[in-house]
Amino acid sequence: MAIIEVKVPQLSESVAEATLLQWKKKPGEAVAIDEILIEIETDKVVLEVPAPAAGVLAQLVKNDGESCVSDEVIAKIDTEGKEAVSPLEVKPVPEVKPAPGAASDTAGAKGDVAMPAAAKLLAENQLGAGQVAGSGKDGRVTKGDVQAALQTGAKAAAPAVAAPAAAAVSVPVAPSVAKALPAVTVPAALNLGDRPEQRVPMSRLRARVAERLLQSQATNAILTTFNEVNMAPVMEMRKRFQEKFEKEHGVKIGFMSFFVKAAVAALKRYPVINASVDGNDIVYHGYFDIGIAVGSPRGLVVPILRNADQMSFADIEKKIAEFGQKARDGKLSLEDLTGGTFSISNGGTFGSMLSTPIINPPQSAILGVHATKDRAVVENGQIVIRPMNYLAMSYDHRIIDGREAVLGLVAMKEALEDPARLLFDI
Repeated sequence: MAIIEVKVPQLSESVAEATLLQWKKKPGEAVAIDEILIEIETDKVVLEVPAPAAGVLAQLVKNDGESCVSDEVIAKIDTEGKEAVSPLEVKPVPEVKPAPGAASDTAGAKGDVAMPAAAKLLAENQLGAGQVAGSGKDGRVTKGDVQAALQTGAKAAAPAVAAPAAAAVSVPVAPSVAKALPAVTVPAALNLGDRPEQRVPMSRLRARVAERLLQSQATNAILTTFNEVNMAPVMEMRKRFQEKFEKEHGVKIGFMSFFVKAAVAALKRYPVINASVDGNDIVYHGYFDIGIAVGSPRGLVVPILRNADQMSFADIEKKIAEFGQKARDGKLSLEDLTGGTFSISNGGTFGSMLSTPIINPPQSAILGVHATKDRAVVENGQIVIRPMNYLAMSYDHRIIDGREAVLGLVAMKEALEDPARLLFDI
C-alpha cells in the first residue's frame, strides 16, 4: 500500500484558515491524478484541491464544512488500491399510516395509500400521505407526487390534517435555492403558512465582506460628494467606433473603460485621492491599481486592474471581461484580489439611480457609477433631454479635503464629457 496525502494549498499570509466545502469523492472511490477532490473557501477566493496522484480515496481526514489551514492533511489516497464494489445497502421503507381522520384509500383501492418509494420520501420529509394528492392507480401517492409537492409547496387536494404541535413539517423552498441550502424544519405549531423562513450561516466571503464594511465605517471619516455627467459624447464615440473596435480587439467597448480612464486622469491631478492611511502616515502611491467591484454567486468581490494608467481601452475591456468570467466560475485568485489604490462600483448595471458607496480599506476613496437615463437638463437657457449619469465619490475626510474630492470628481466629469481628452492624456 502506498499512501499519498492530500494537503490544503498554501494560503496567503492574510488568510488564517479556510473552510472545506463539499467532497466530490467518497472513500473507496477511484480518483485520477489532478482530478478536483474538493473546493476550499477562504474569505477571498475559492481554491480547488486536485488529487496529487491516481488511486483510491482511502480516508477523509476532514469532513465537509470543517476548518483547515495551509498544508494541513485533509485526505489520503492509496495509489495501489482498487475501487470498492459493494452491494447497494437496502434500508427498510418505513410504513406510513394516514393520520387519524385523514383521507383513506379510495373505494376499492388495494394496498397502502403511498407507493413504497413515495412512502420513503414522505417519511424523510416528515409528511403524511394525506397531505399529498395521489395520481397513481386508485389514488395512490407516487414518488412524483411527493417531489412535485415538495418543489411547489402545494398541499394535496386531499384534505390535510394538522399534525400534533410537537411534530415538525418541512418548509418548501424553490428548487434553485434548495440546491444550495440545507434542509430546515420548523415546528408545526408556528403555522407559517406562506411565510417560510430559512437560516443559513454566512460564507467566509460574506462574513469577511461584512467585517470589512463595518471596519471601513468605523475607522474612516466617510463623506460623499456627487455630480452629474452627460454621457452623450461617450455614447456617440462608442457607437462610432464599436464595430471596428470589436473587429480589431475581439471585445466590445463598454462604459467601464471610460470610467477607469477618467478616474486615472483625476487621480493623477489629485494624488491624495489615490493615497491611503497607515497609522499617522499618508502613503502616496505612484501607481494606479483600480479595483472593479464585481457581483459573483458567492458575493461581492473586487478584482484589481494593475497599472491601469498603462492599459489601453482594449486591455481594460478584456481584463474586465476576464474578471467577470472568473467571478462567475469561482476562479478568481488571491493575486486578482490583492491590493488596489482606488475602486469603482457600477450599481448602474442593476438599475441603481444613486448610492453612497463604502470605501474599500485601506483605500481612501471609491467612485460609484449609476444608471444612465434620459433626463431634462438646462443648456444655454434651454431645457433639453440628455443621457445623464449621477456619479458619487465617497472619500476619507481624514486625509482628503472637500476641495480635492470635489475637484477630483469634476475632473472625472470633464473627461467623460470630452472623452477625446482621455486619448491625449489632457
